[in-house]
Amino acid sequence: FNVMTPPTPLLQTDRAGVPALPGLWALCLPAFRDPMAMERANLLNMAKLSIKGLIESALSFGRTLDSDYPPLQQFFVVMEHCLKHGLKVKKSFLGYNKSLWGPLEMVEKLCPEAGEIAASVRDLPGLKTPLGRARAWLRLALMQKKLADYLRLLITRKDILSEFYENSAVMLEEEGAVIVGLLVGLNVIDANLCVKGEDLDTQVGVIDFSMYLKNDIDDYRSEERNGQIAAILDQKNYVEELNRQLNSTVQGLQGRVESLEKSNSKLIEELAIAKNNIIKLQEENHQLRTENSVSVYIYKKKQPAIQVVQWHTGTKKRSNLFLNVSVLKDVENELVVQVSMKQEMEMAMKLLEKDIHEKQDTLIGLRHQLDDVKAINVEMYQKMQSSDDNMRQKNDMIARLEEKTNQITATMKQLEQSDKDLLSQTRTLAMSFVKCASTDTEHQYKLVKDISF
Repeated sequence: FNVMTPPTPLLQTDRAGVPALPGLWALCLPAFRDPMAMERANLLNMAKLSIKGLIESALSFGRTLDSDYPPLQQFFVVMEHCLKHGLKVKKSFLGYNKSLWGPLEMVEKLCPEAGEIAASVRDLPGLKTPLGRARAWLRLALMQKKLADYLRLLITRKDILSEFYENSAVMLEEEGAVIVGLLVGLNVIDANLCVKGEDLDTQVGVIDFSMYLKNDIDDYRSEERNGQIAAILDQKNYVEELNRQLNSTVQGLQGRVESLEKSNSKLIEELAIAKNNIIKLQEENHQLRTENSVSVYIYKKKQPAIQVVQWHTGTKKRSNLFLNVSVLKDVENELVVQVSMKQEMEMAMKLLEKDIHEKQDTLIGLRHQLDDVKAINVEMYQKMQSSDDNMRQKNDMIARLEEKTNQITATMKQLEQSDKDLLSQTRTLAMSFVKCASTDTEHQYKLVKDISF
């Protein structure tokens, strides 16, 4: 079955493609479908089967896919057929050719991100043909998980594609948009392909239909097994995501605890500095009070003598007395200022102590939260380990069931072979009986006929 070859018409057609039937009989029979439309439908169905099979097998495979994976090879073959459909034939020095590299190379102009892939393809030393470069481009785009995005940008520019494709090609019709939409599902697959050492120029792209013709019982069993594995993987992914979120929460709480500890130590240092300043101010205040009391005592003791001296010495001595009084007032004012500063420092110290107590309470609460989060993390880790053990047990059970199935299949094949051998021996015995019979009677003929079935 070749998806690129339309069915051979049973009736002769004229130049317009209409069946050449005489009279009104031509109106009674339905017109044949467009061969290009049939090819597009076949390619769309094959793309659906290939993409669906690749995603299902990759999810059950459970690891990164490489170049030797058969469903992945068949996917590239199907994509190559889809991209080749309706390519215009171009003349060259060696004859006529159809190249995929032309339209794929135009993606570089539509999307600057594709320039890295195109440059890598051009730099590969082992590629000599445009077809090999196109195959390498498809593999690199799949590994980059940008194949659907690049082809979607390409099919939106029909003015560019019309230079490379016929009007009824897959890339210019609705089937191309459907195939590009299906390619979005391949972003869940991780592919690790070695493009440098692979011979992409001389590969022959043949679609293996036996891969998609499976037995219903095998499909049911594989779907059931894949469902179980998918459920286990979903649980494992959920536990891992929850564990990751808890780890990030723990890290955030640890960061906050460290910042609070740093701020707490800084506040303790500031409090110590403030206490030292208060002690110094108290000492200065005490010294000022002592000096003030001494000066007041001296002033009161010398006041009568000063008055007598001023009475006798005149205006000059009286001015000196007024000067001493003004100095005393200045000292008293400075003392009041120092007392107010002491009160402000005491108030600031009380506020600092209150802030430190509040931050210490917050720090204790955060430590309790951190302990709770660590306990939840340990519990989720234990659950994840138990789910992993369940998954290993189920995988072992599936392997044992598959081994028993293979043994039953081998036993059935042996029984069929023994049945065939018994049948051949019976027929040989009948033929020898016919040869050894002396007379060919009707009874003997009937007996031989019954024996030889």
